[in-house]
Amino acid sequence: MNRRISFKRRIIIYFSLIIAVFTVGIIHFEQKQIIKERTRSLELTLENNADIVYKYIKNNSVSPELDAELVEQQLQYMQPELRLTIIDWQGKVLYDNQVDVELMENHIKRPEIQKTITFGEGSNIRMSESNDIKYLYYSKKYDDSVFIRMALPYDMKLQTFINSENSFIYFILLFLIACVLMMYYYANRFTKSMRELREFSLSLKKGKPIPEDFKFTDDEVGEVSADIVENYNLLQENRKKMEREREKLLQHFQLSEEGIAIFSENRKKLYANSHFLQYLNNILDKPTLEVEQLFSDPSFKDIVEFLNNKSRKNNLYTRRFEKSGKQFNVRVIVFDDNNFELYISDITKSEKTRLLKQEMTNNIAHELRTPVTSIRGYLETILSLHKNQDAEGNKRIQNFLERAYAQTIRLSELIQDISLLTKIEEATDRFELESVNIKELLSELKSDLTVDLNEKQDNFIINVADDIVINGSRTLLYSIFRNLAENSITYGGENINISVSCSNESDDAYYFEYYDTGVGIEEKFLPRIFERFYRINEGRTRNDGGSGLGLSIVKNAILFHKGNIIVKNRPEGGLYFLITLPKRVK
Repeated sequence: MNRRISFKRRIIIYFSLIIAVFTVGIIHFEQKQIIKERTRSLELTLENNADIVYKYIKNNSVSPELDAELVEQQLQYMQPELRLTIIDWQGKVLYDNQVDVELMENHIKRPEIQKTITFGEGSNIRMSESNDIKYLYYSKKYDDSVFIRMALPYDMKLQTFINSENSFIYFILLFLIACVLMMYYYANRFTKSMRELREFSLSLKKGKPIPEDFKFTDDEVGEVSADIVENYNLLQENRKKMEREREKLLQHFQLSEEGIAIFSENRKKLYANSHFLQYLNNILDKPTLEVEQLFSDPSFKDIVEFLNNKSRKNNLYTRRFEKSGKQFNVRVIVFDDNNFELYISDITKSEKTRLLKQEMTNNIAHELRTPVTSIRGYLETILSLHKNQDAEGNKRIQNFLERAYAQTIRLSELIQDISLLTKIEEATDRFELESVNIKELLSELKSDLTVDLNEKQDNFIINVADDIVINGSRTLLYSIFRNLAENSITYGGENINISVSCSNESDDAYYFEYYDTGVGIEEKFLPRIFERFYRINEGRTRNDGGSGLGLSIVKNAILFHKGNIIVKNRPEGGLYFLITLPKRVK
């Protein structure tokens, strides 16, 4: 079985090889330089000797071929092992102090002579063909058509001089040893940190707890390891929190009365609670345990089309189903990553309650409407019959009858307002949507309120363009401005201005400003004026009439149109309303 080399050993081996190669390269380069320098030093010595010989021959007009003894006399002052060869420019050997020139061949092809012909001087280390001795040759060309060649035997003494070692090698080797030792020390520290980190990793893998006194080495690797441990602890803590939150969410899903299912982008179930499966089986024609089958069922065709529509502007879609006497509300929410949730709610009971409440309200209104109408008719008849009685009696009868008549009017209006509020809140589908020209609607309102406006000497101002049209319920839009105007006429005082204007417009909505110049109300009452039956002054409200539902109807009618209303007191006096109404109810 192959044993894996440890990380520490690999570091030491790899870096030792690199340092060793680097050291050998330096030593080799340095030795080459030393050999080159020392060889050049010998060549300079041989060149100096050649110059001496040449000067001697030239100054004394010595012929090397004829006066060999005179040349040998000059050589006695030089090294005894020195070999002198004089060659003419055609390569013929004229003189050699160690070999008979008659036995020597032409030297024009010798390497040192070839270099001399080209560069004026040349050297070479080779075996002599004349006497089989290895020489260091040096030759030089002179103007008298001769080459003077000096040579020293390349023996052990000369080789030792040229290749002798120096202290630089020992310094480099010492440097190598120091580097290896330093590398060994730091490799130990590094591998210690790595070993601690590995032990930590193995402990985590085996699920062992981390000792509280567990510490890493005090170096960069130790710091990184400590950061990893810290991040791991934070990750574990966050993971535990997520698990707890997940358990809470799952418990919520399981205990929820809604059917909840979560699907991936490719419509694979990620989660579904028991209610979802139960409600789904009620909606589908055949029972199933595979919730993904709903995407192929015709009942969910609209939902599938919504999911397939990539250009949808809204990520929420709602639809109702009625199956086997039950009613269900299905809601789809698409997330940013294209995963989505499906909610199925059993609204059978709530829908029955709503219908029952609506029916009961309608019945109450119907039952009250008939007697109130009768009372109103009788009172109107009595009032007309008693006009010719004596003055005092008629006055008292007239007074009581007028009060009764006023109360029946108020009761009738209350019933109408309750019926309208109930319809807004629970039967919105009974309001027909149409294109409503706001200026025409306000003009009609002004005409209807002419008597009341003249009685209080109030001025109704309309500042709305002719082309402002809202797609909504004409009945509710009319009730918004009528209730606001009646509220201003009733409580604002006399000789006031009532103004309606369209102050701004966006791509989707109109912004209307409504205000009066009346007395206004205290700031503390403003947050509650839209509540049902809320009265700022109970006594005044009863005396002036009104159901106490006018502003509540305004608020709910605006909410029906997906709009908004803000109220505040004007600095100049009176109330100010900013109304936002979308151009089209969606």
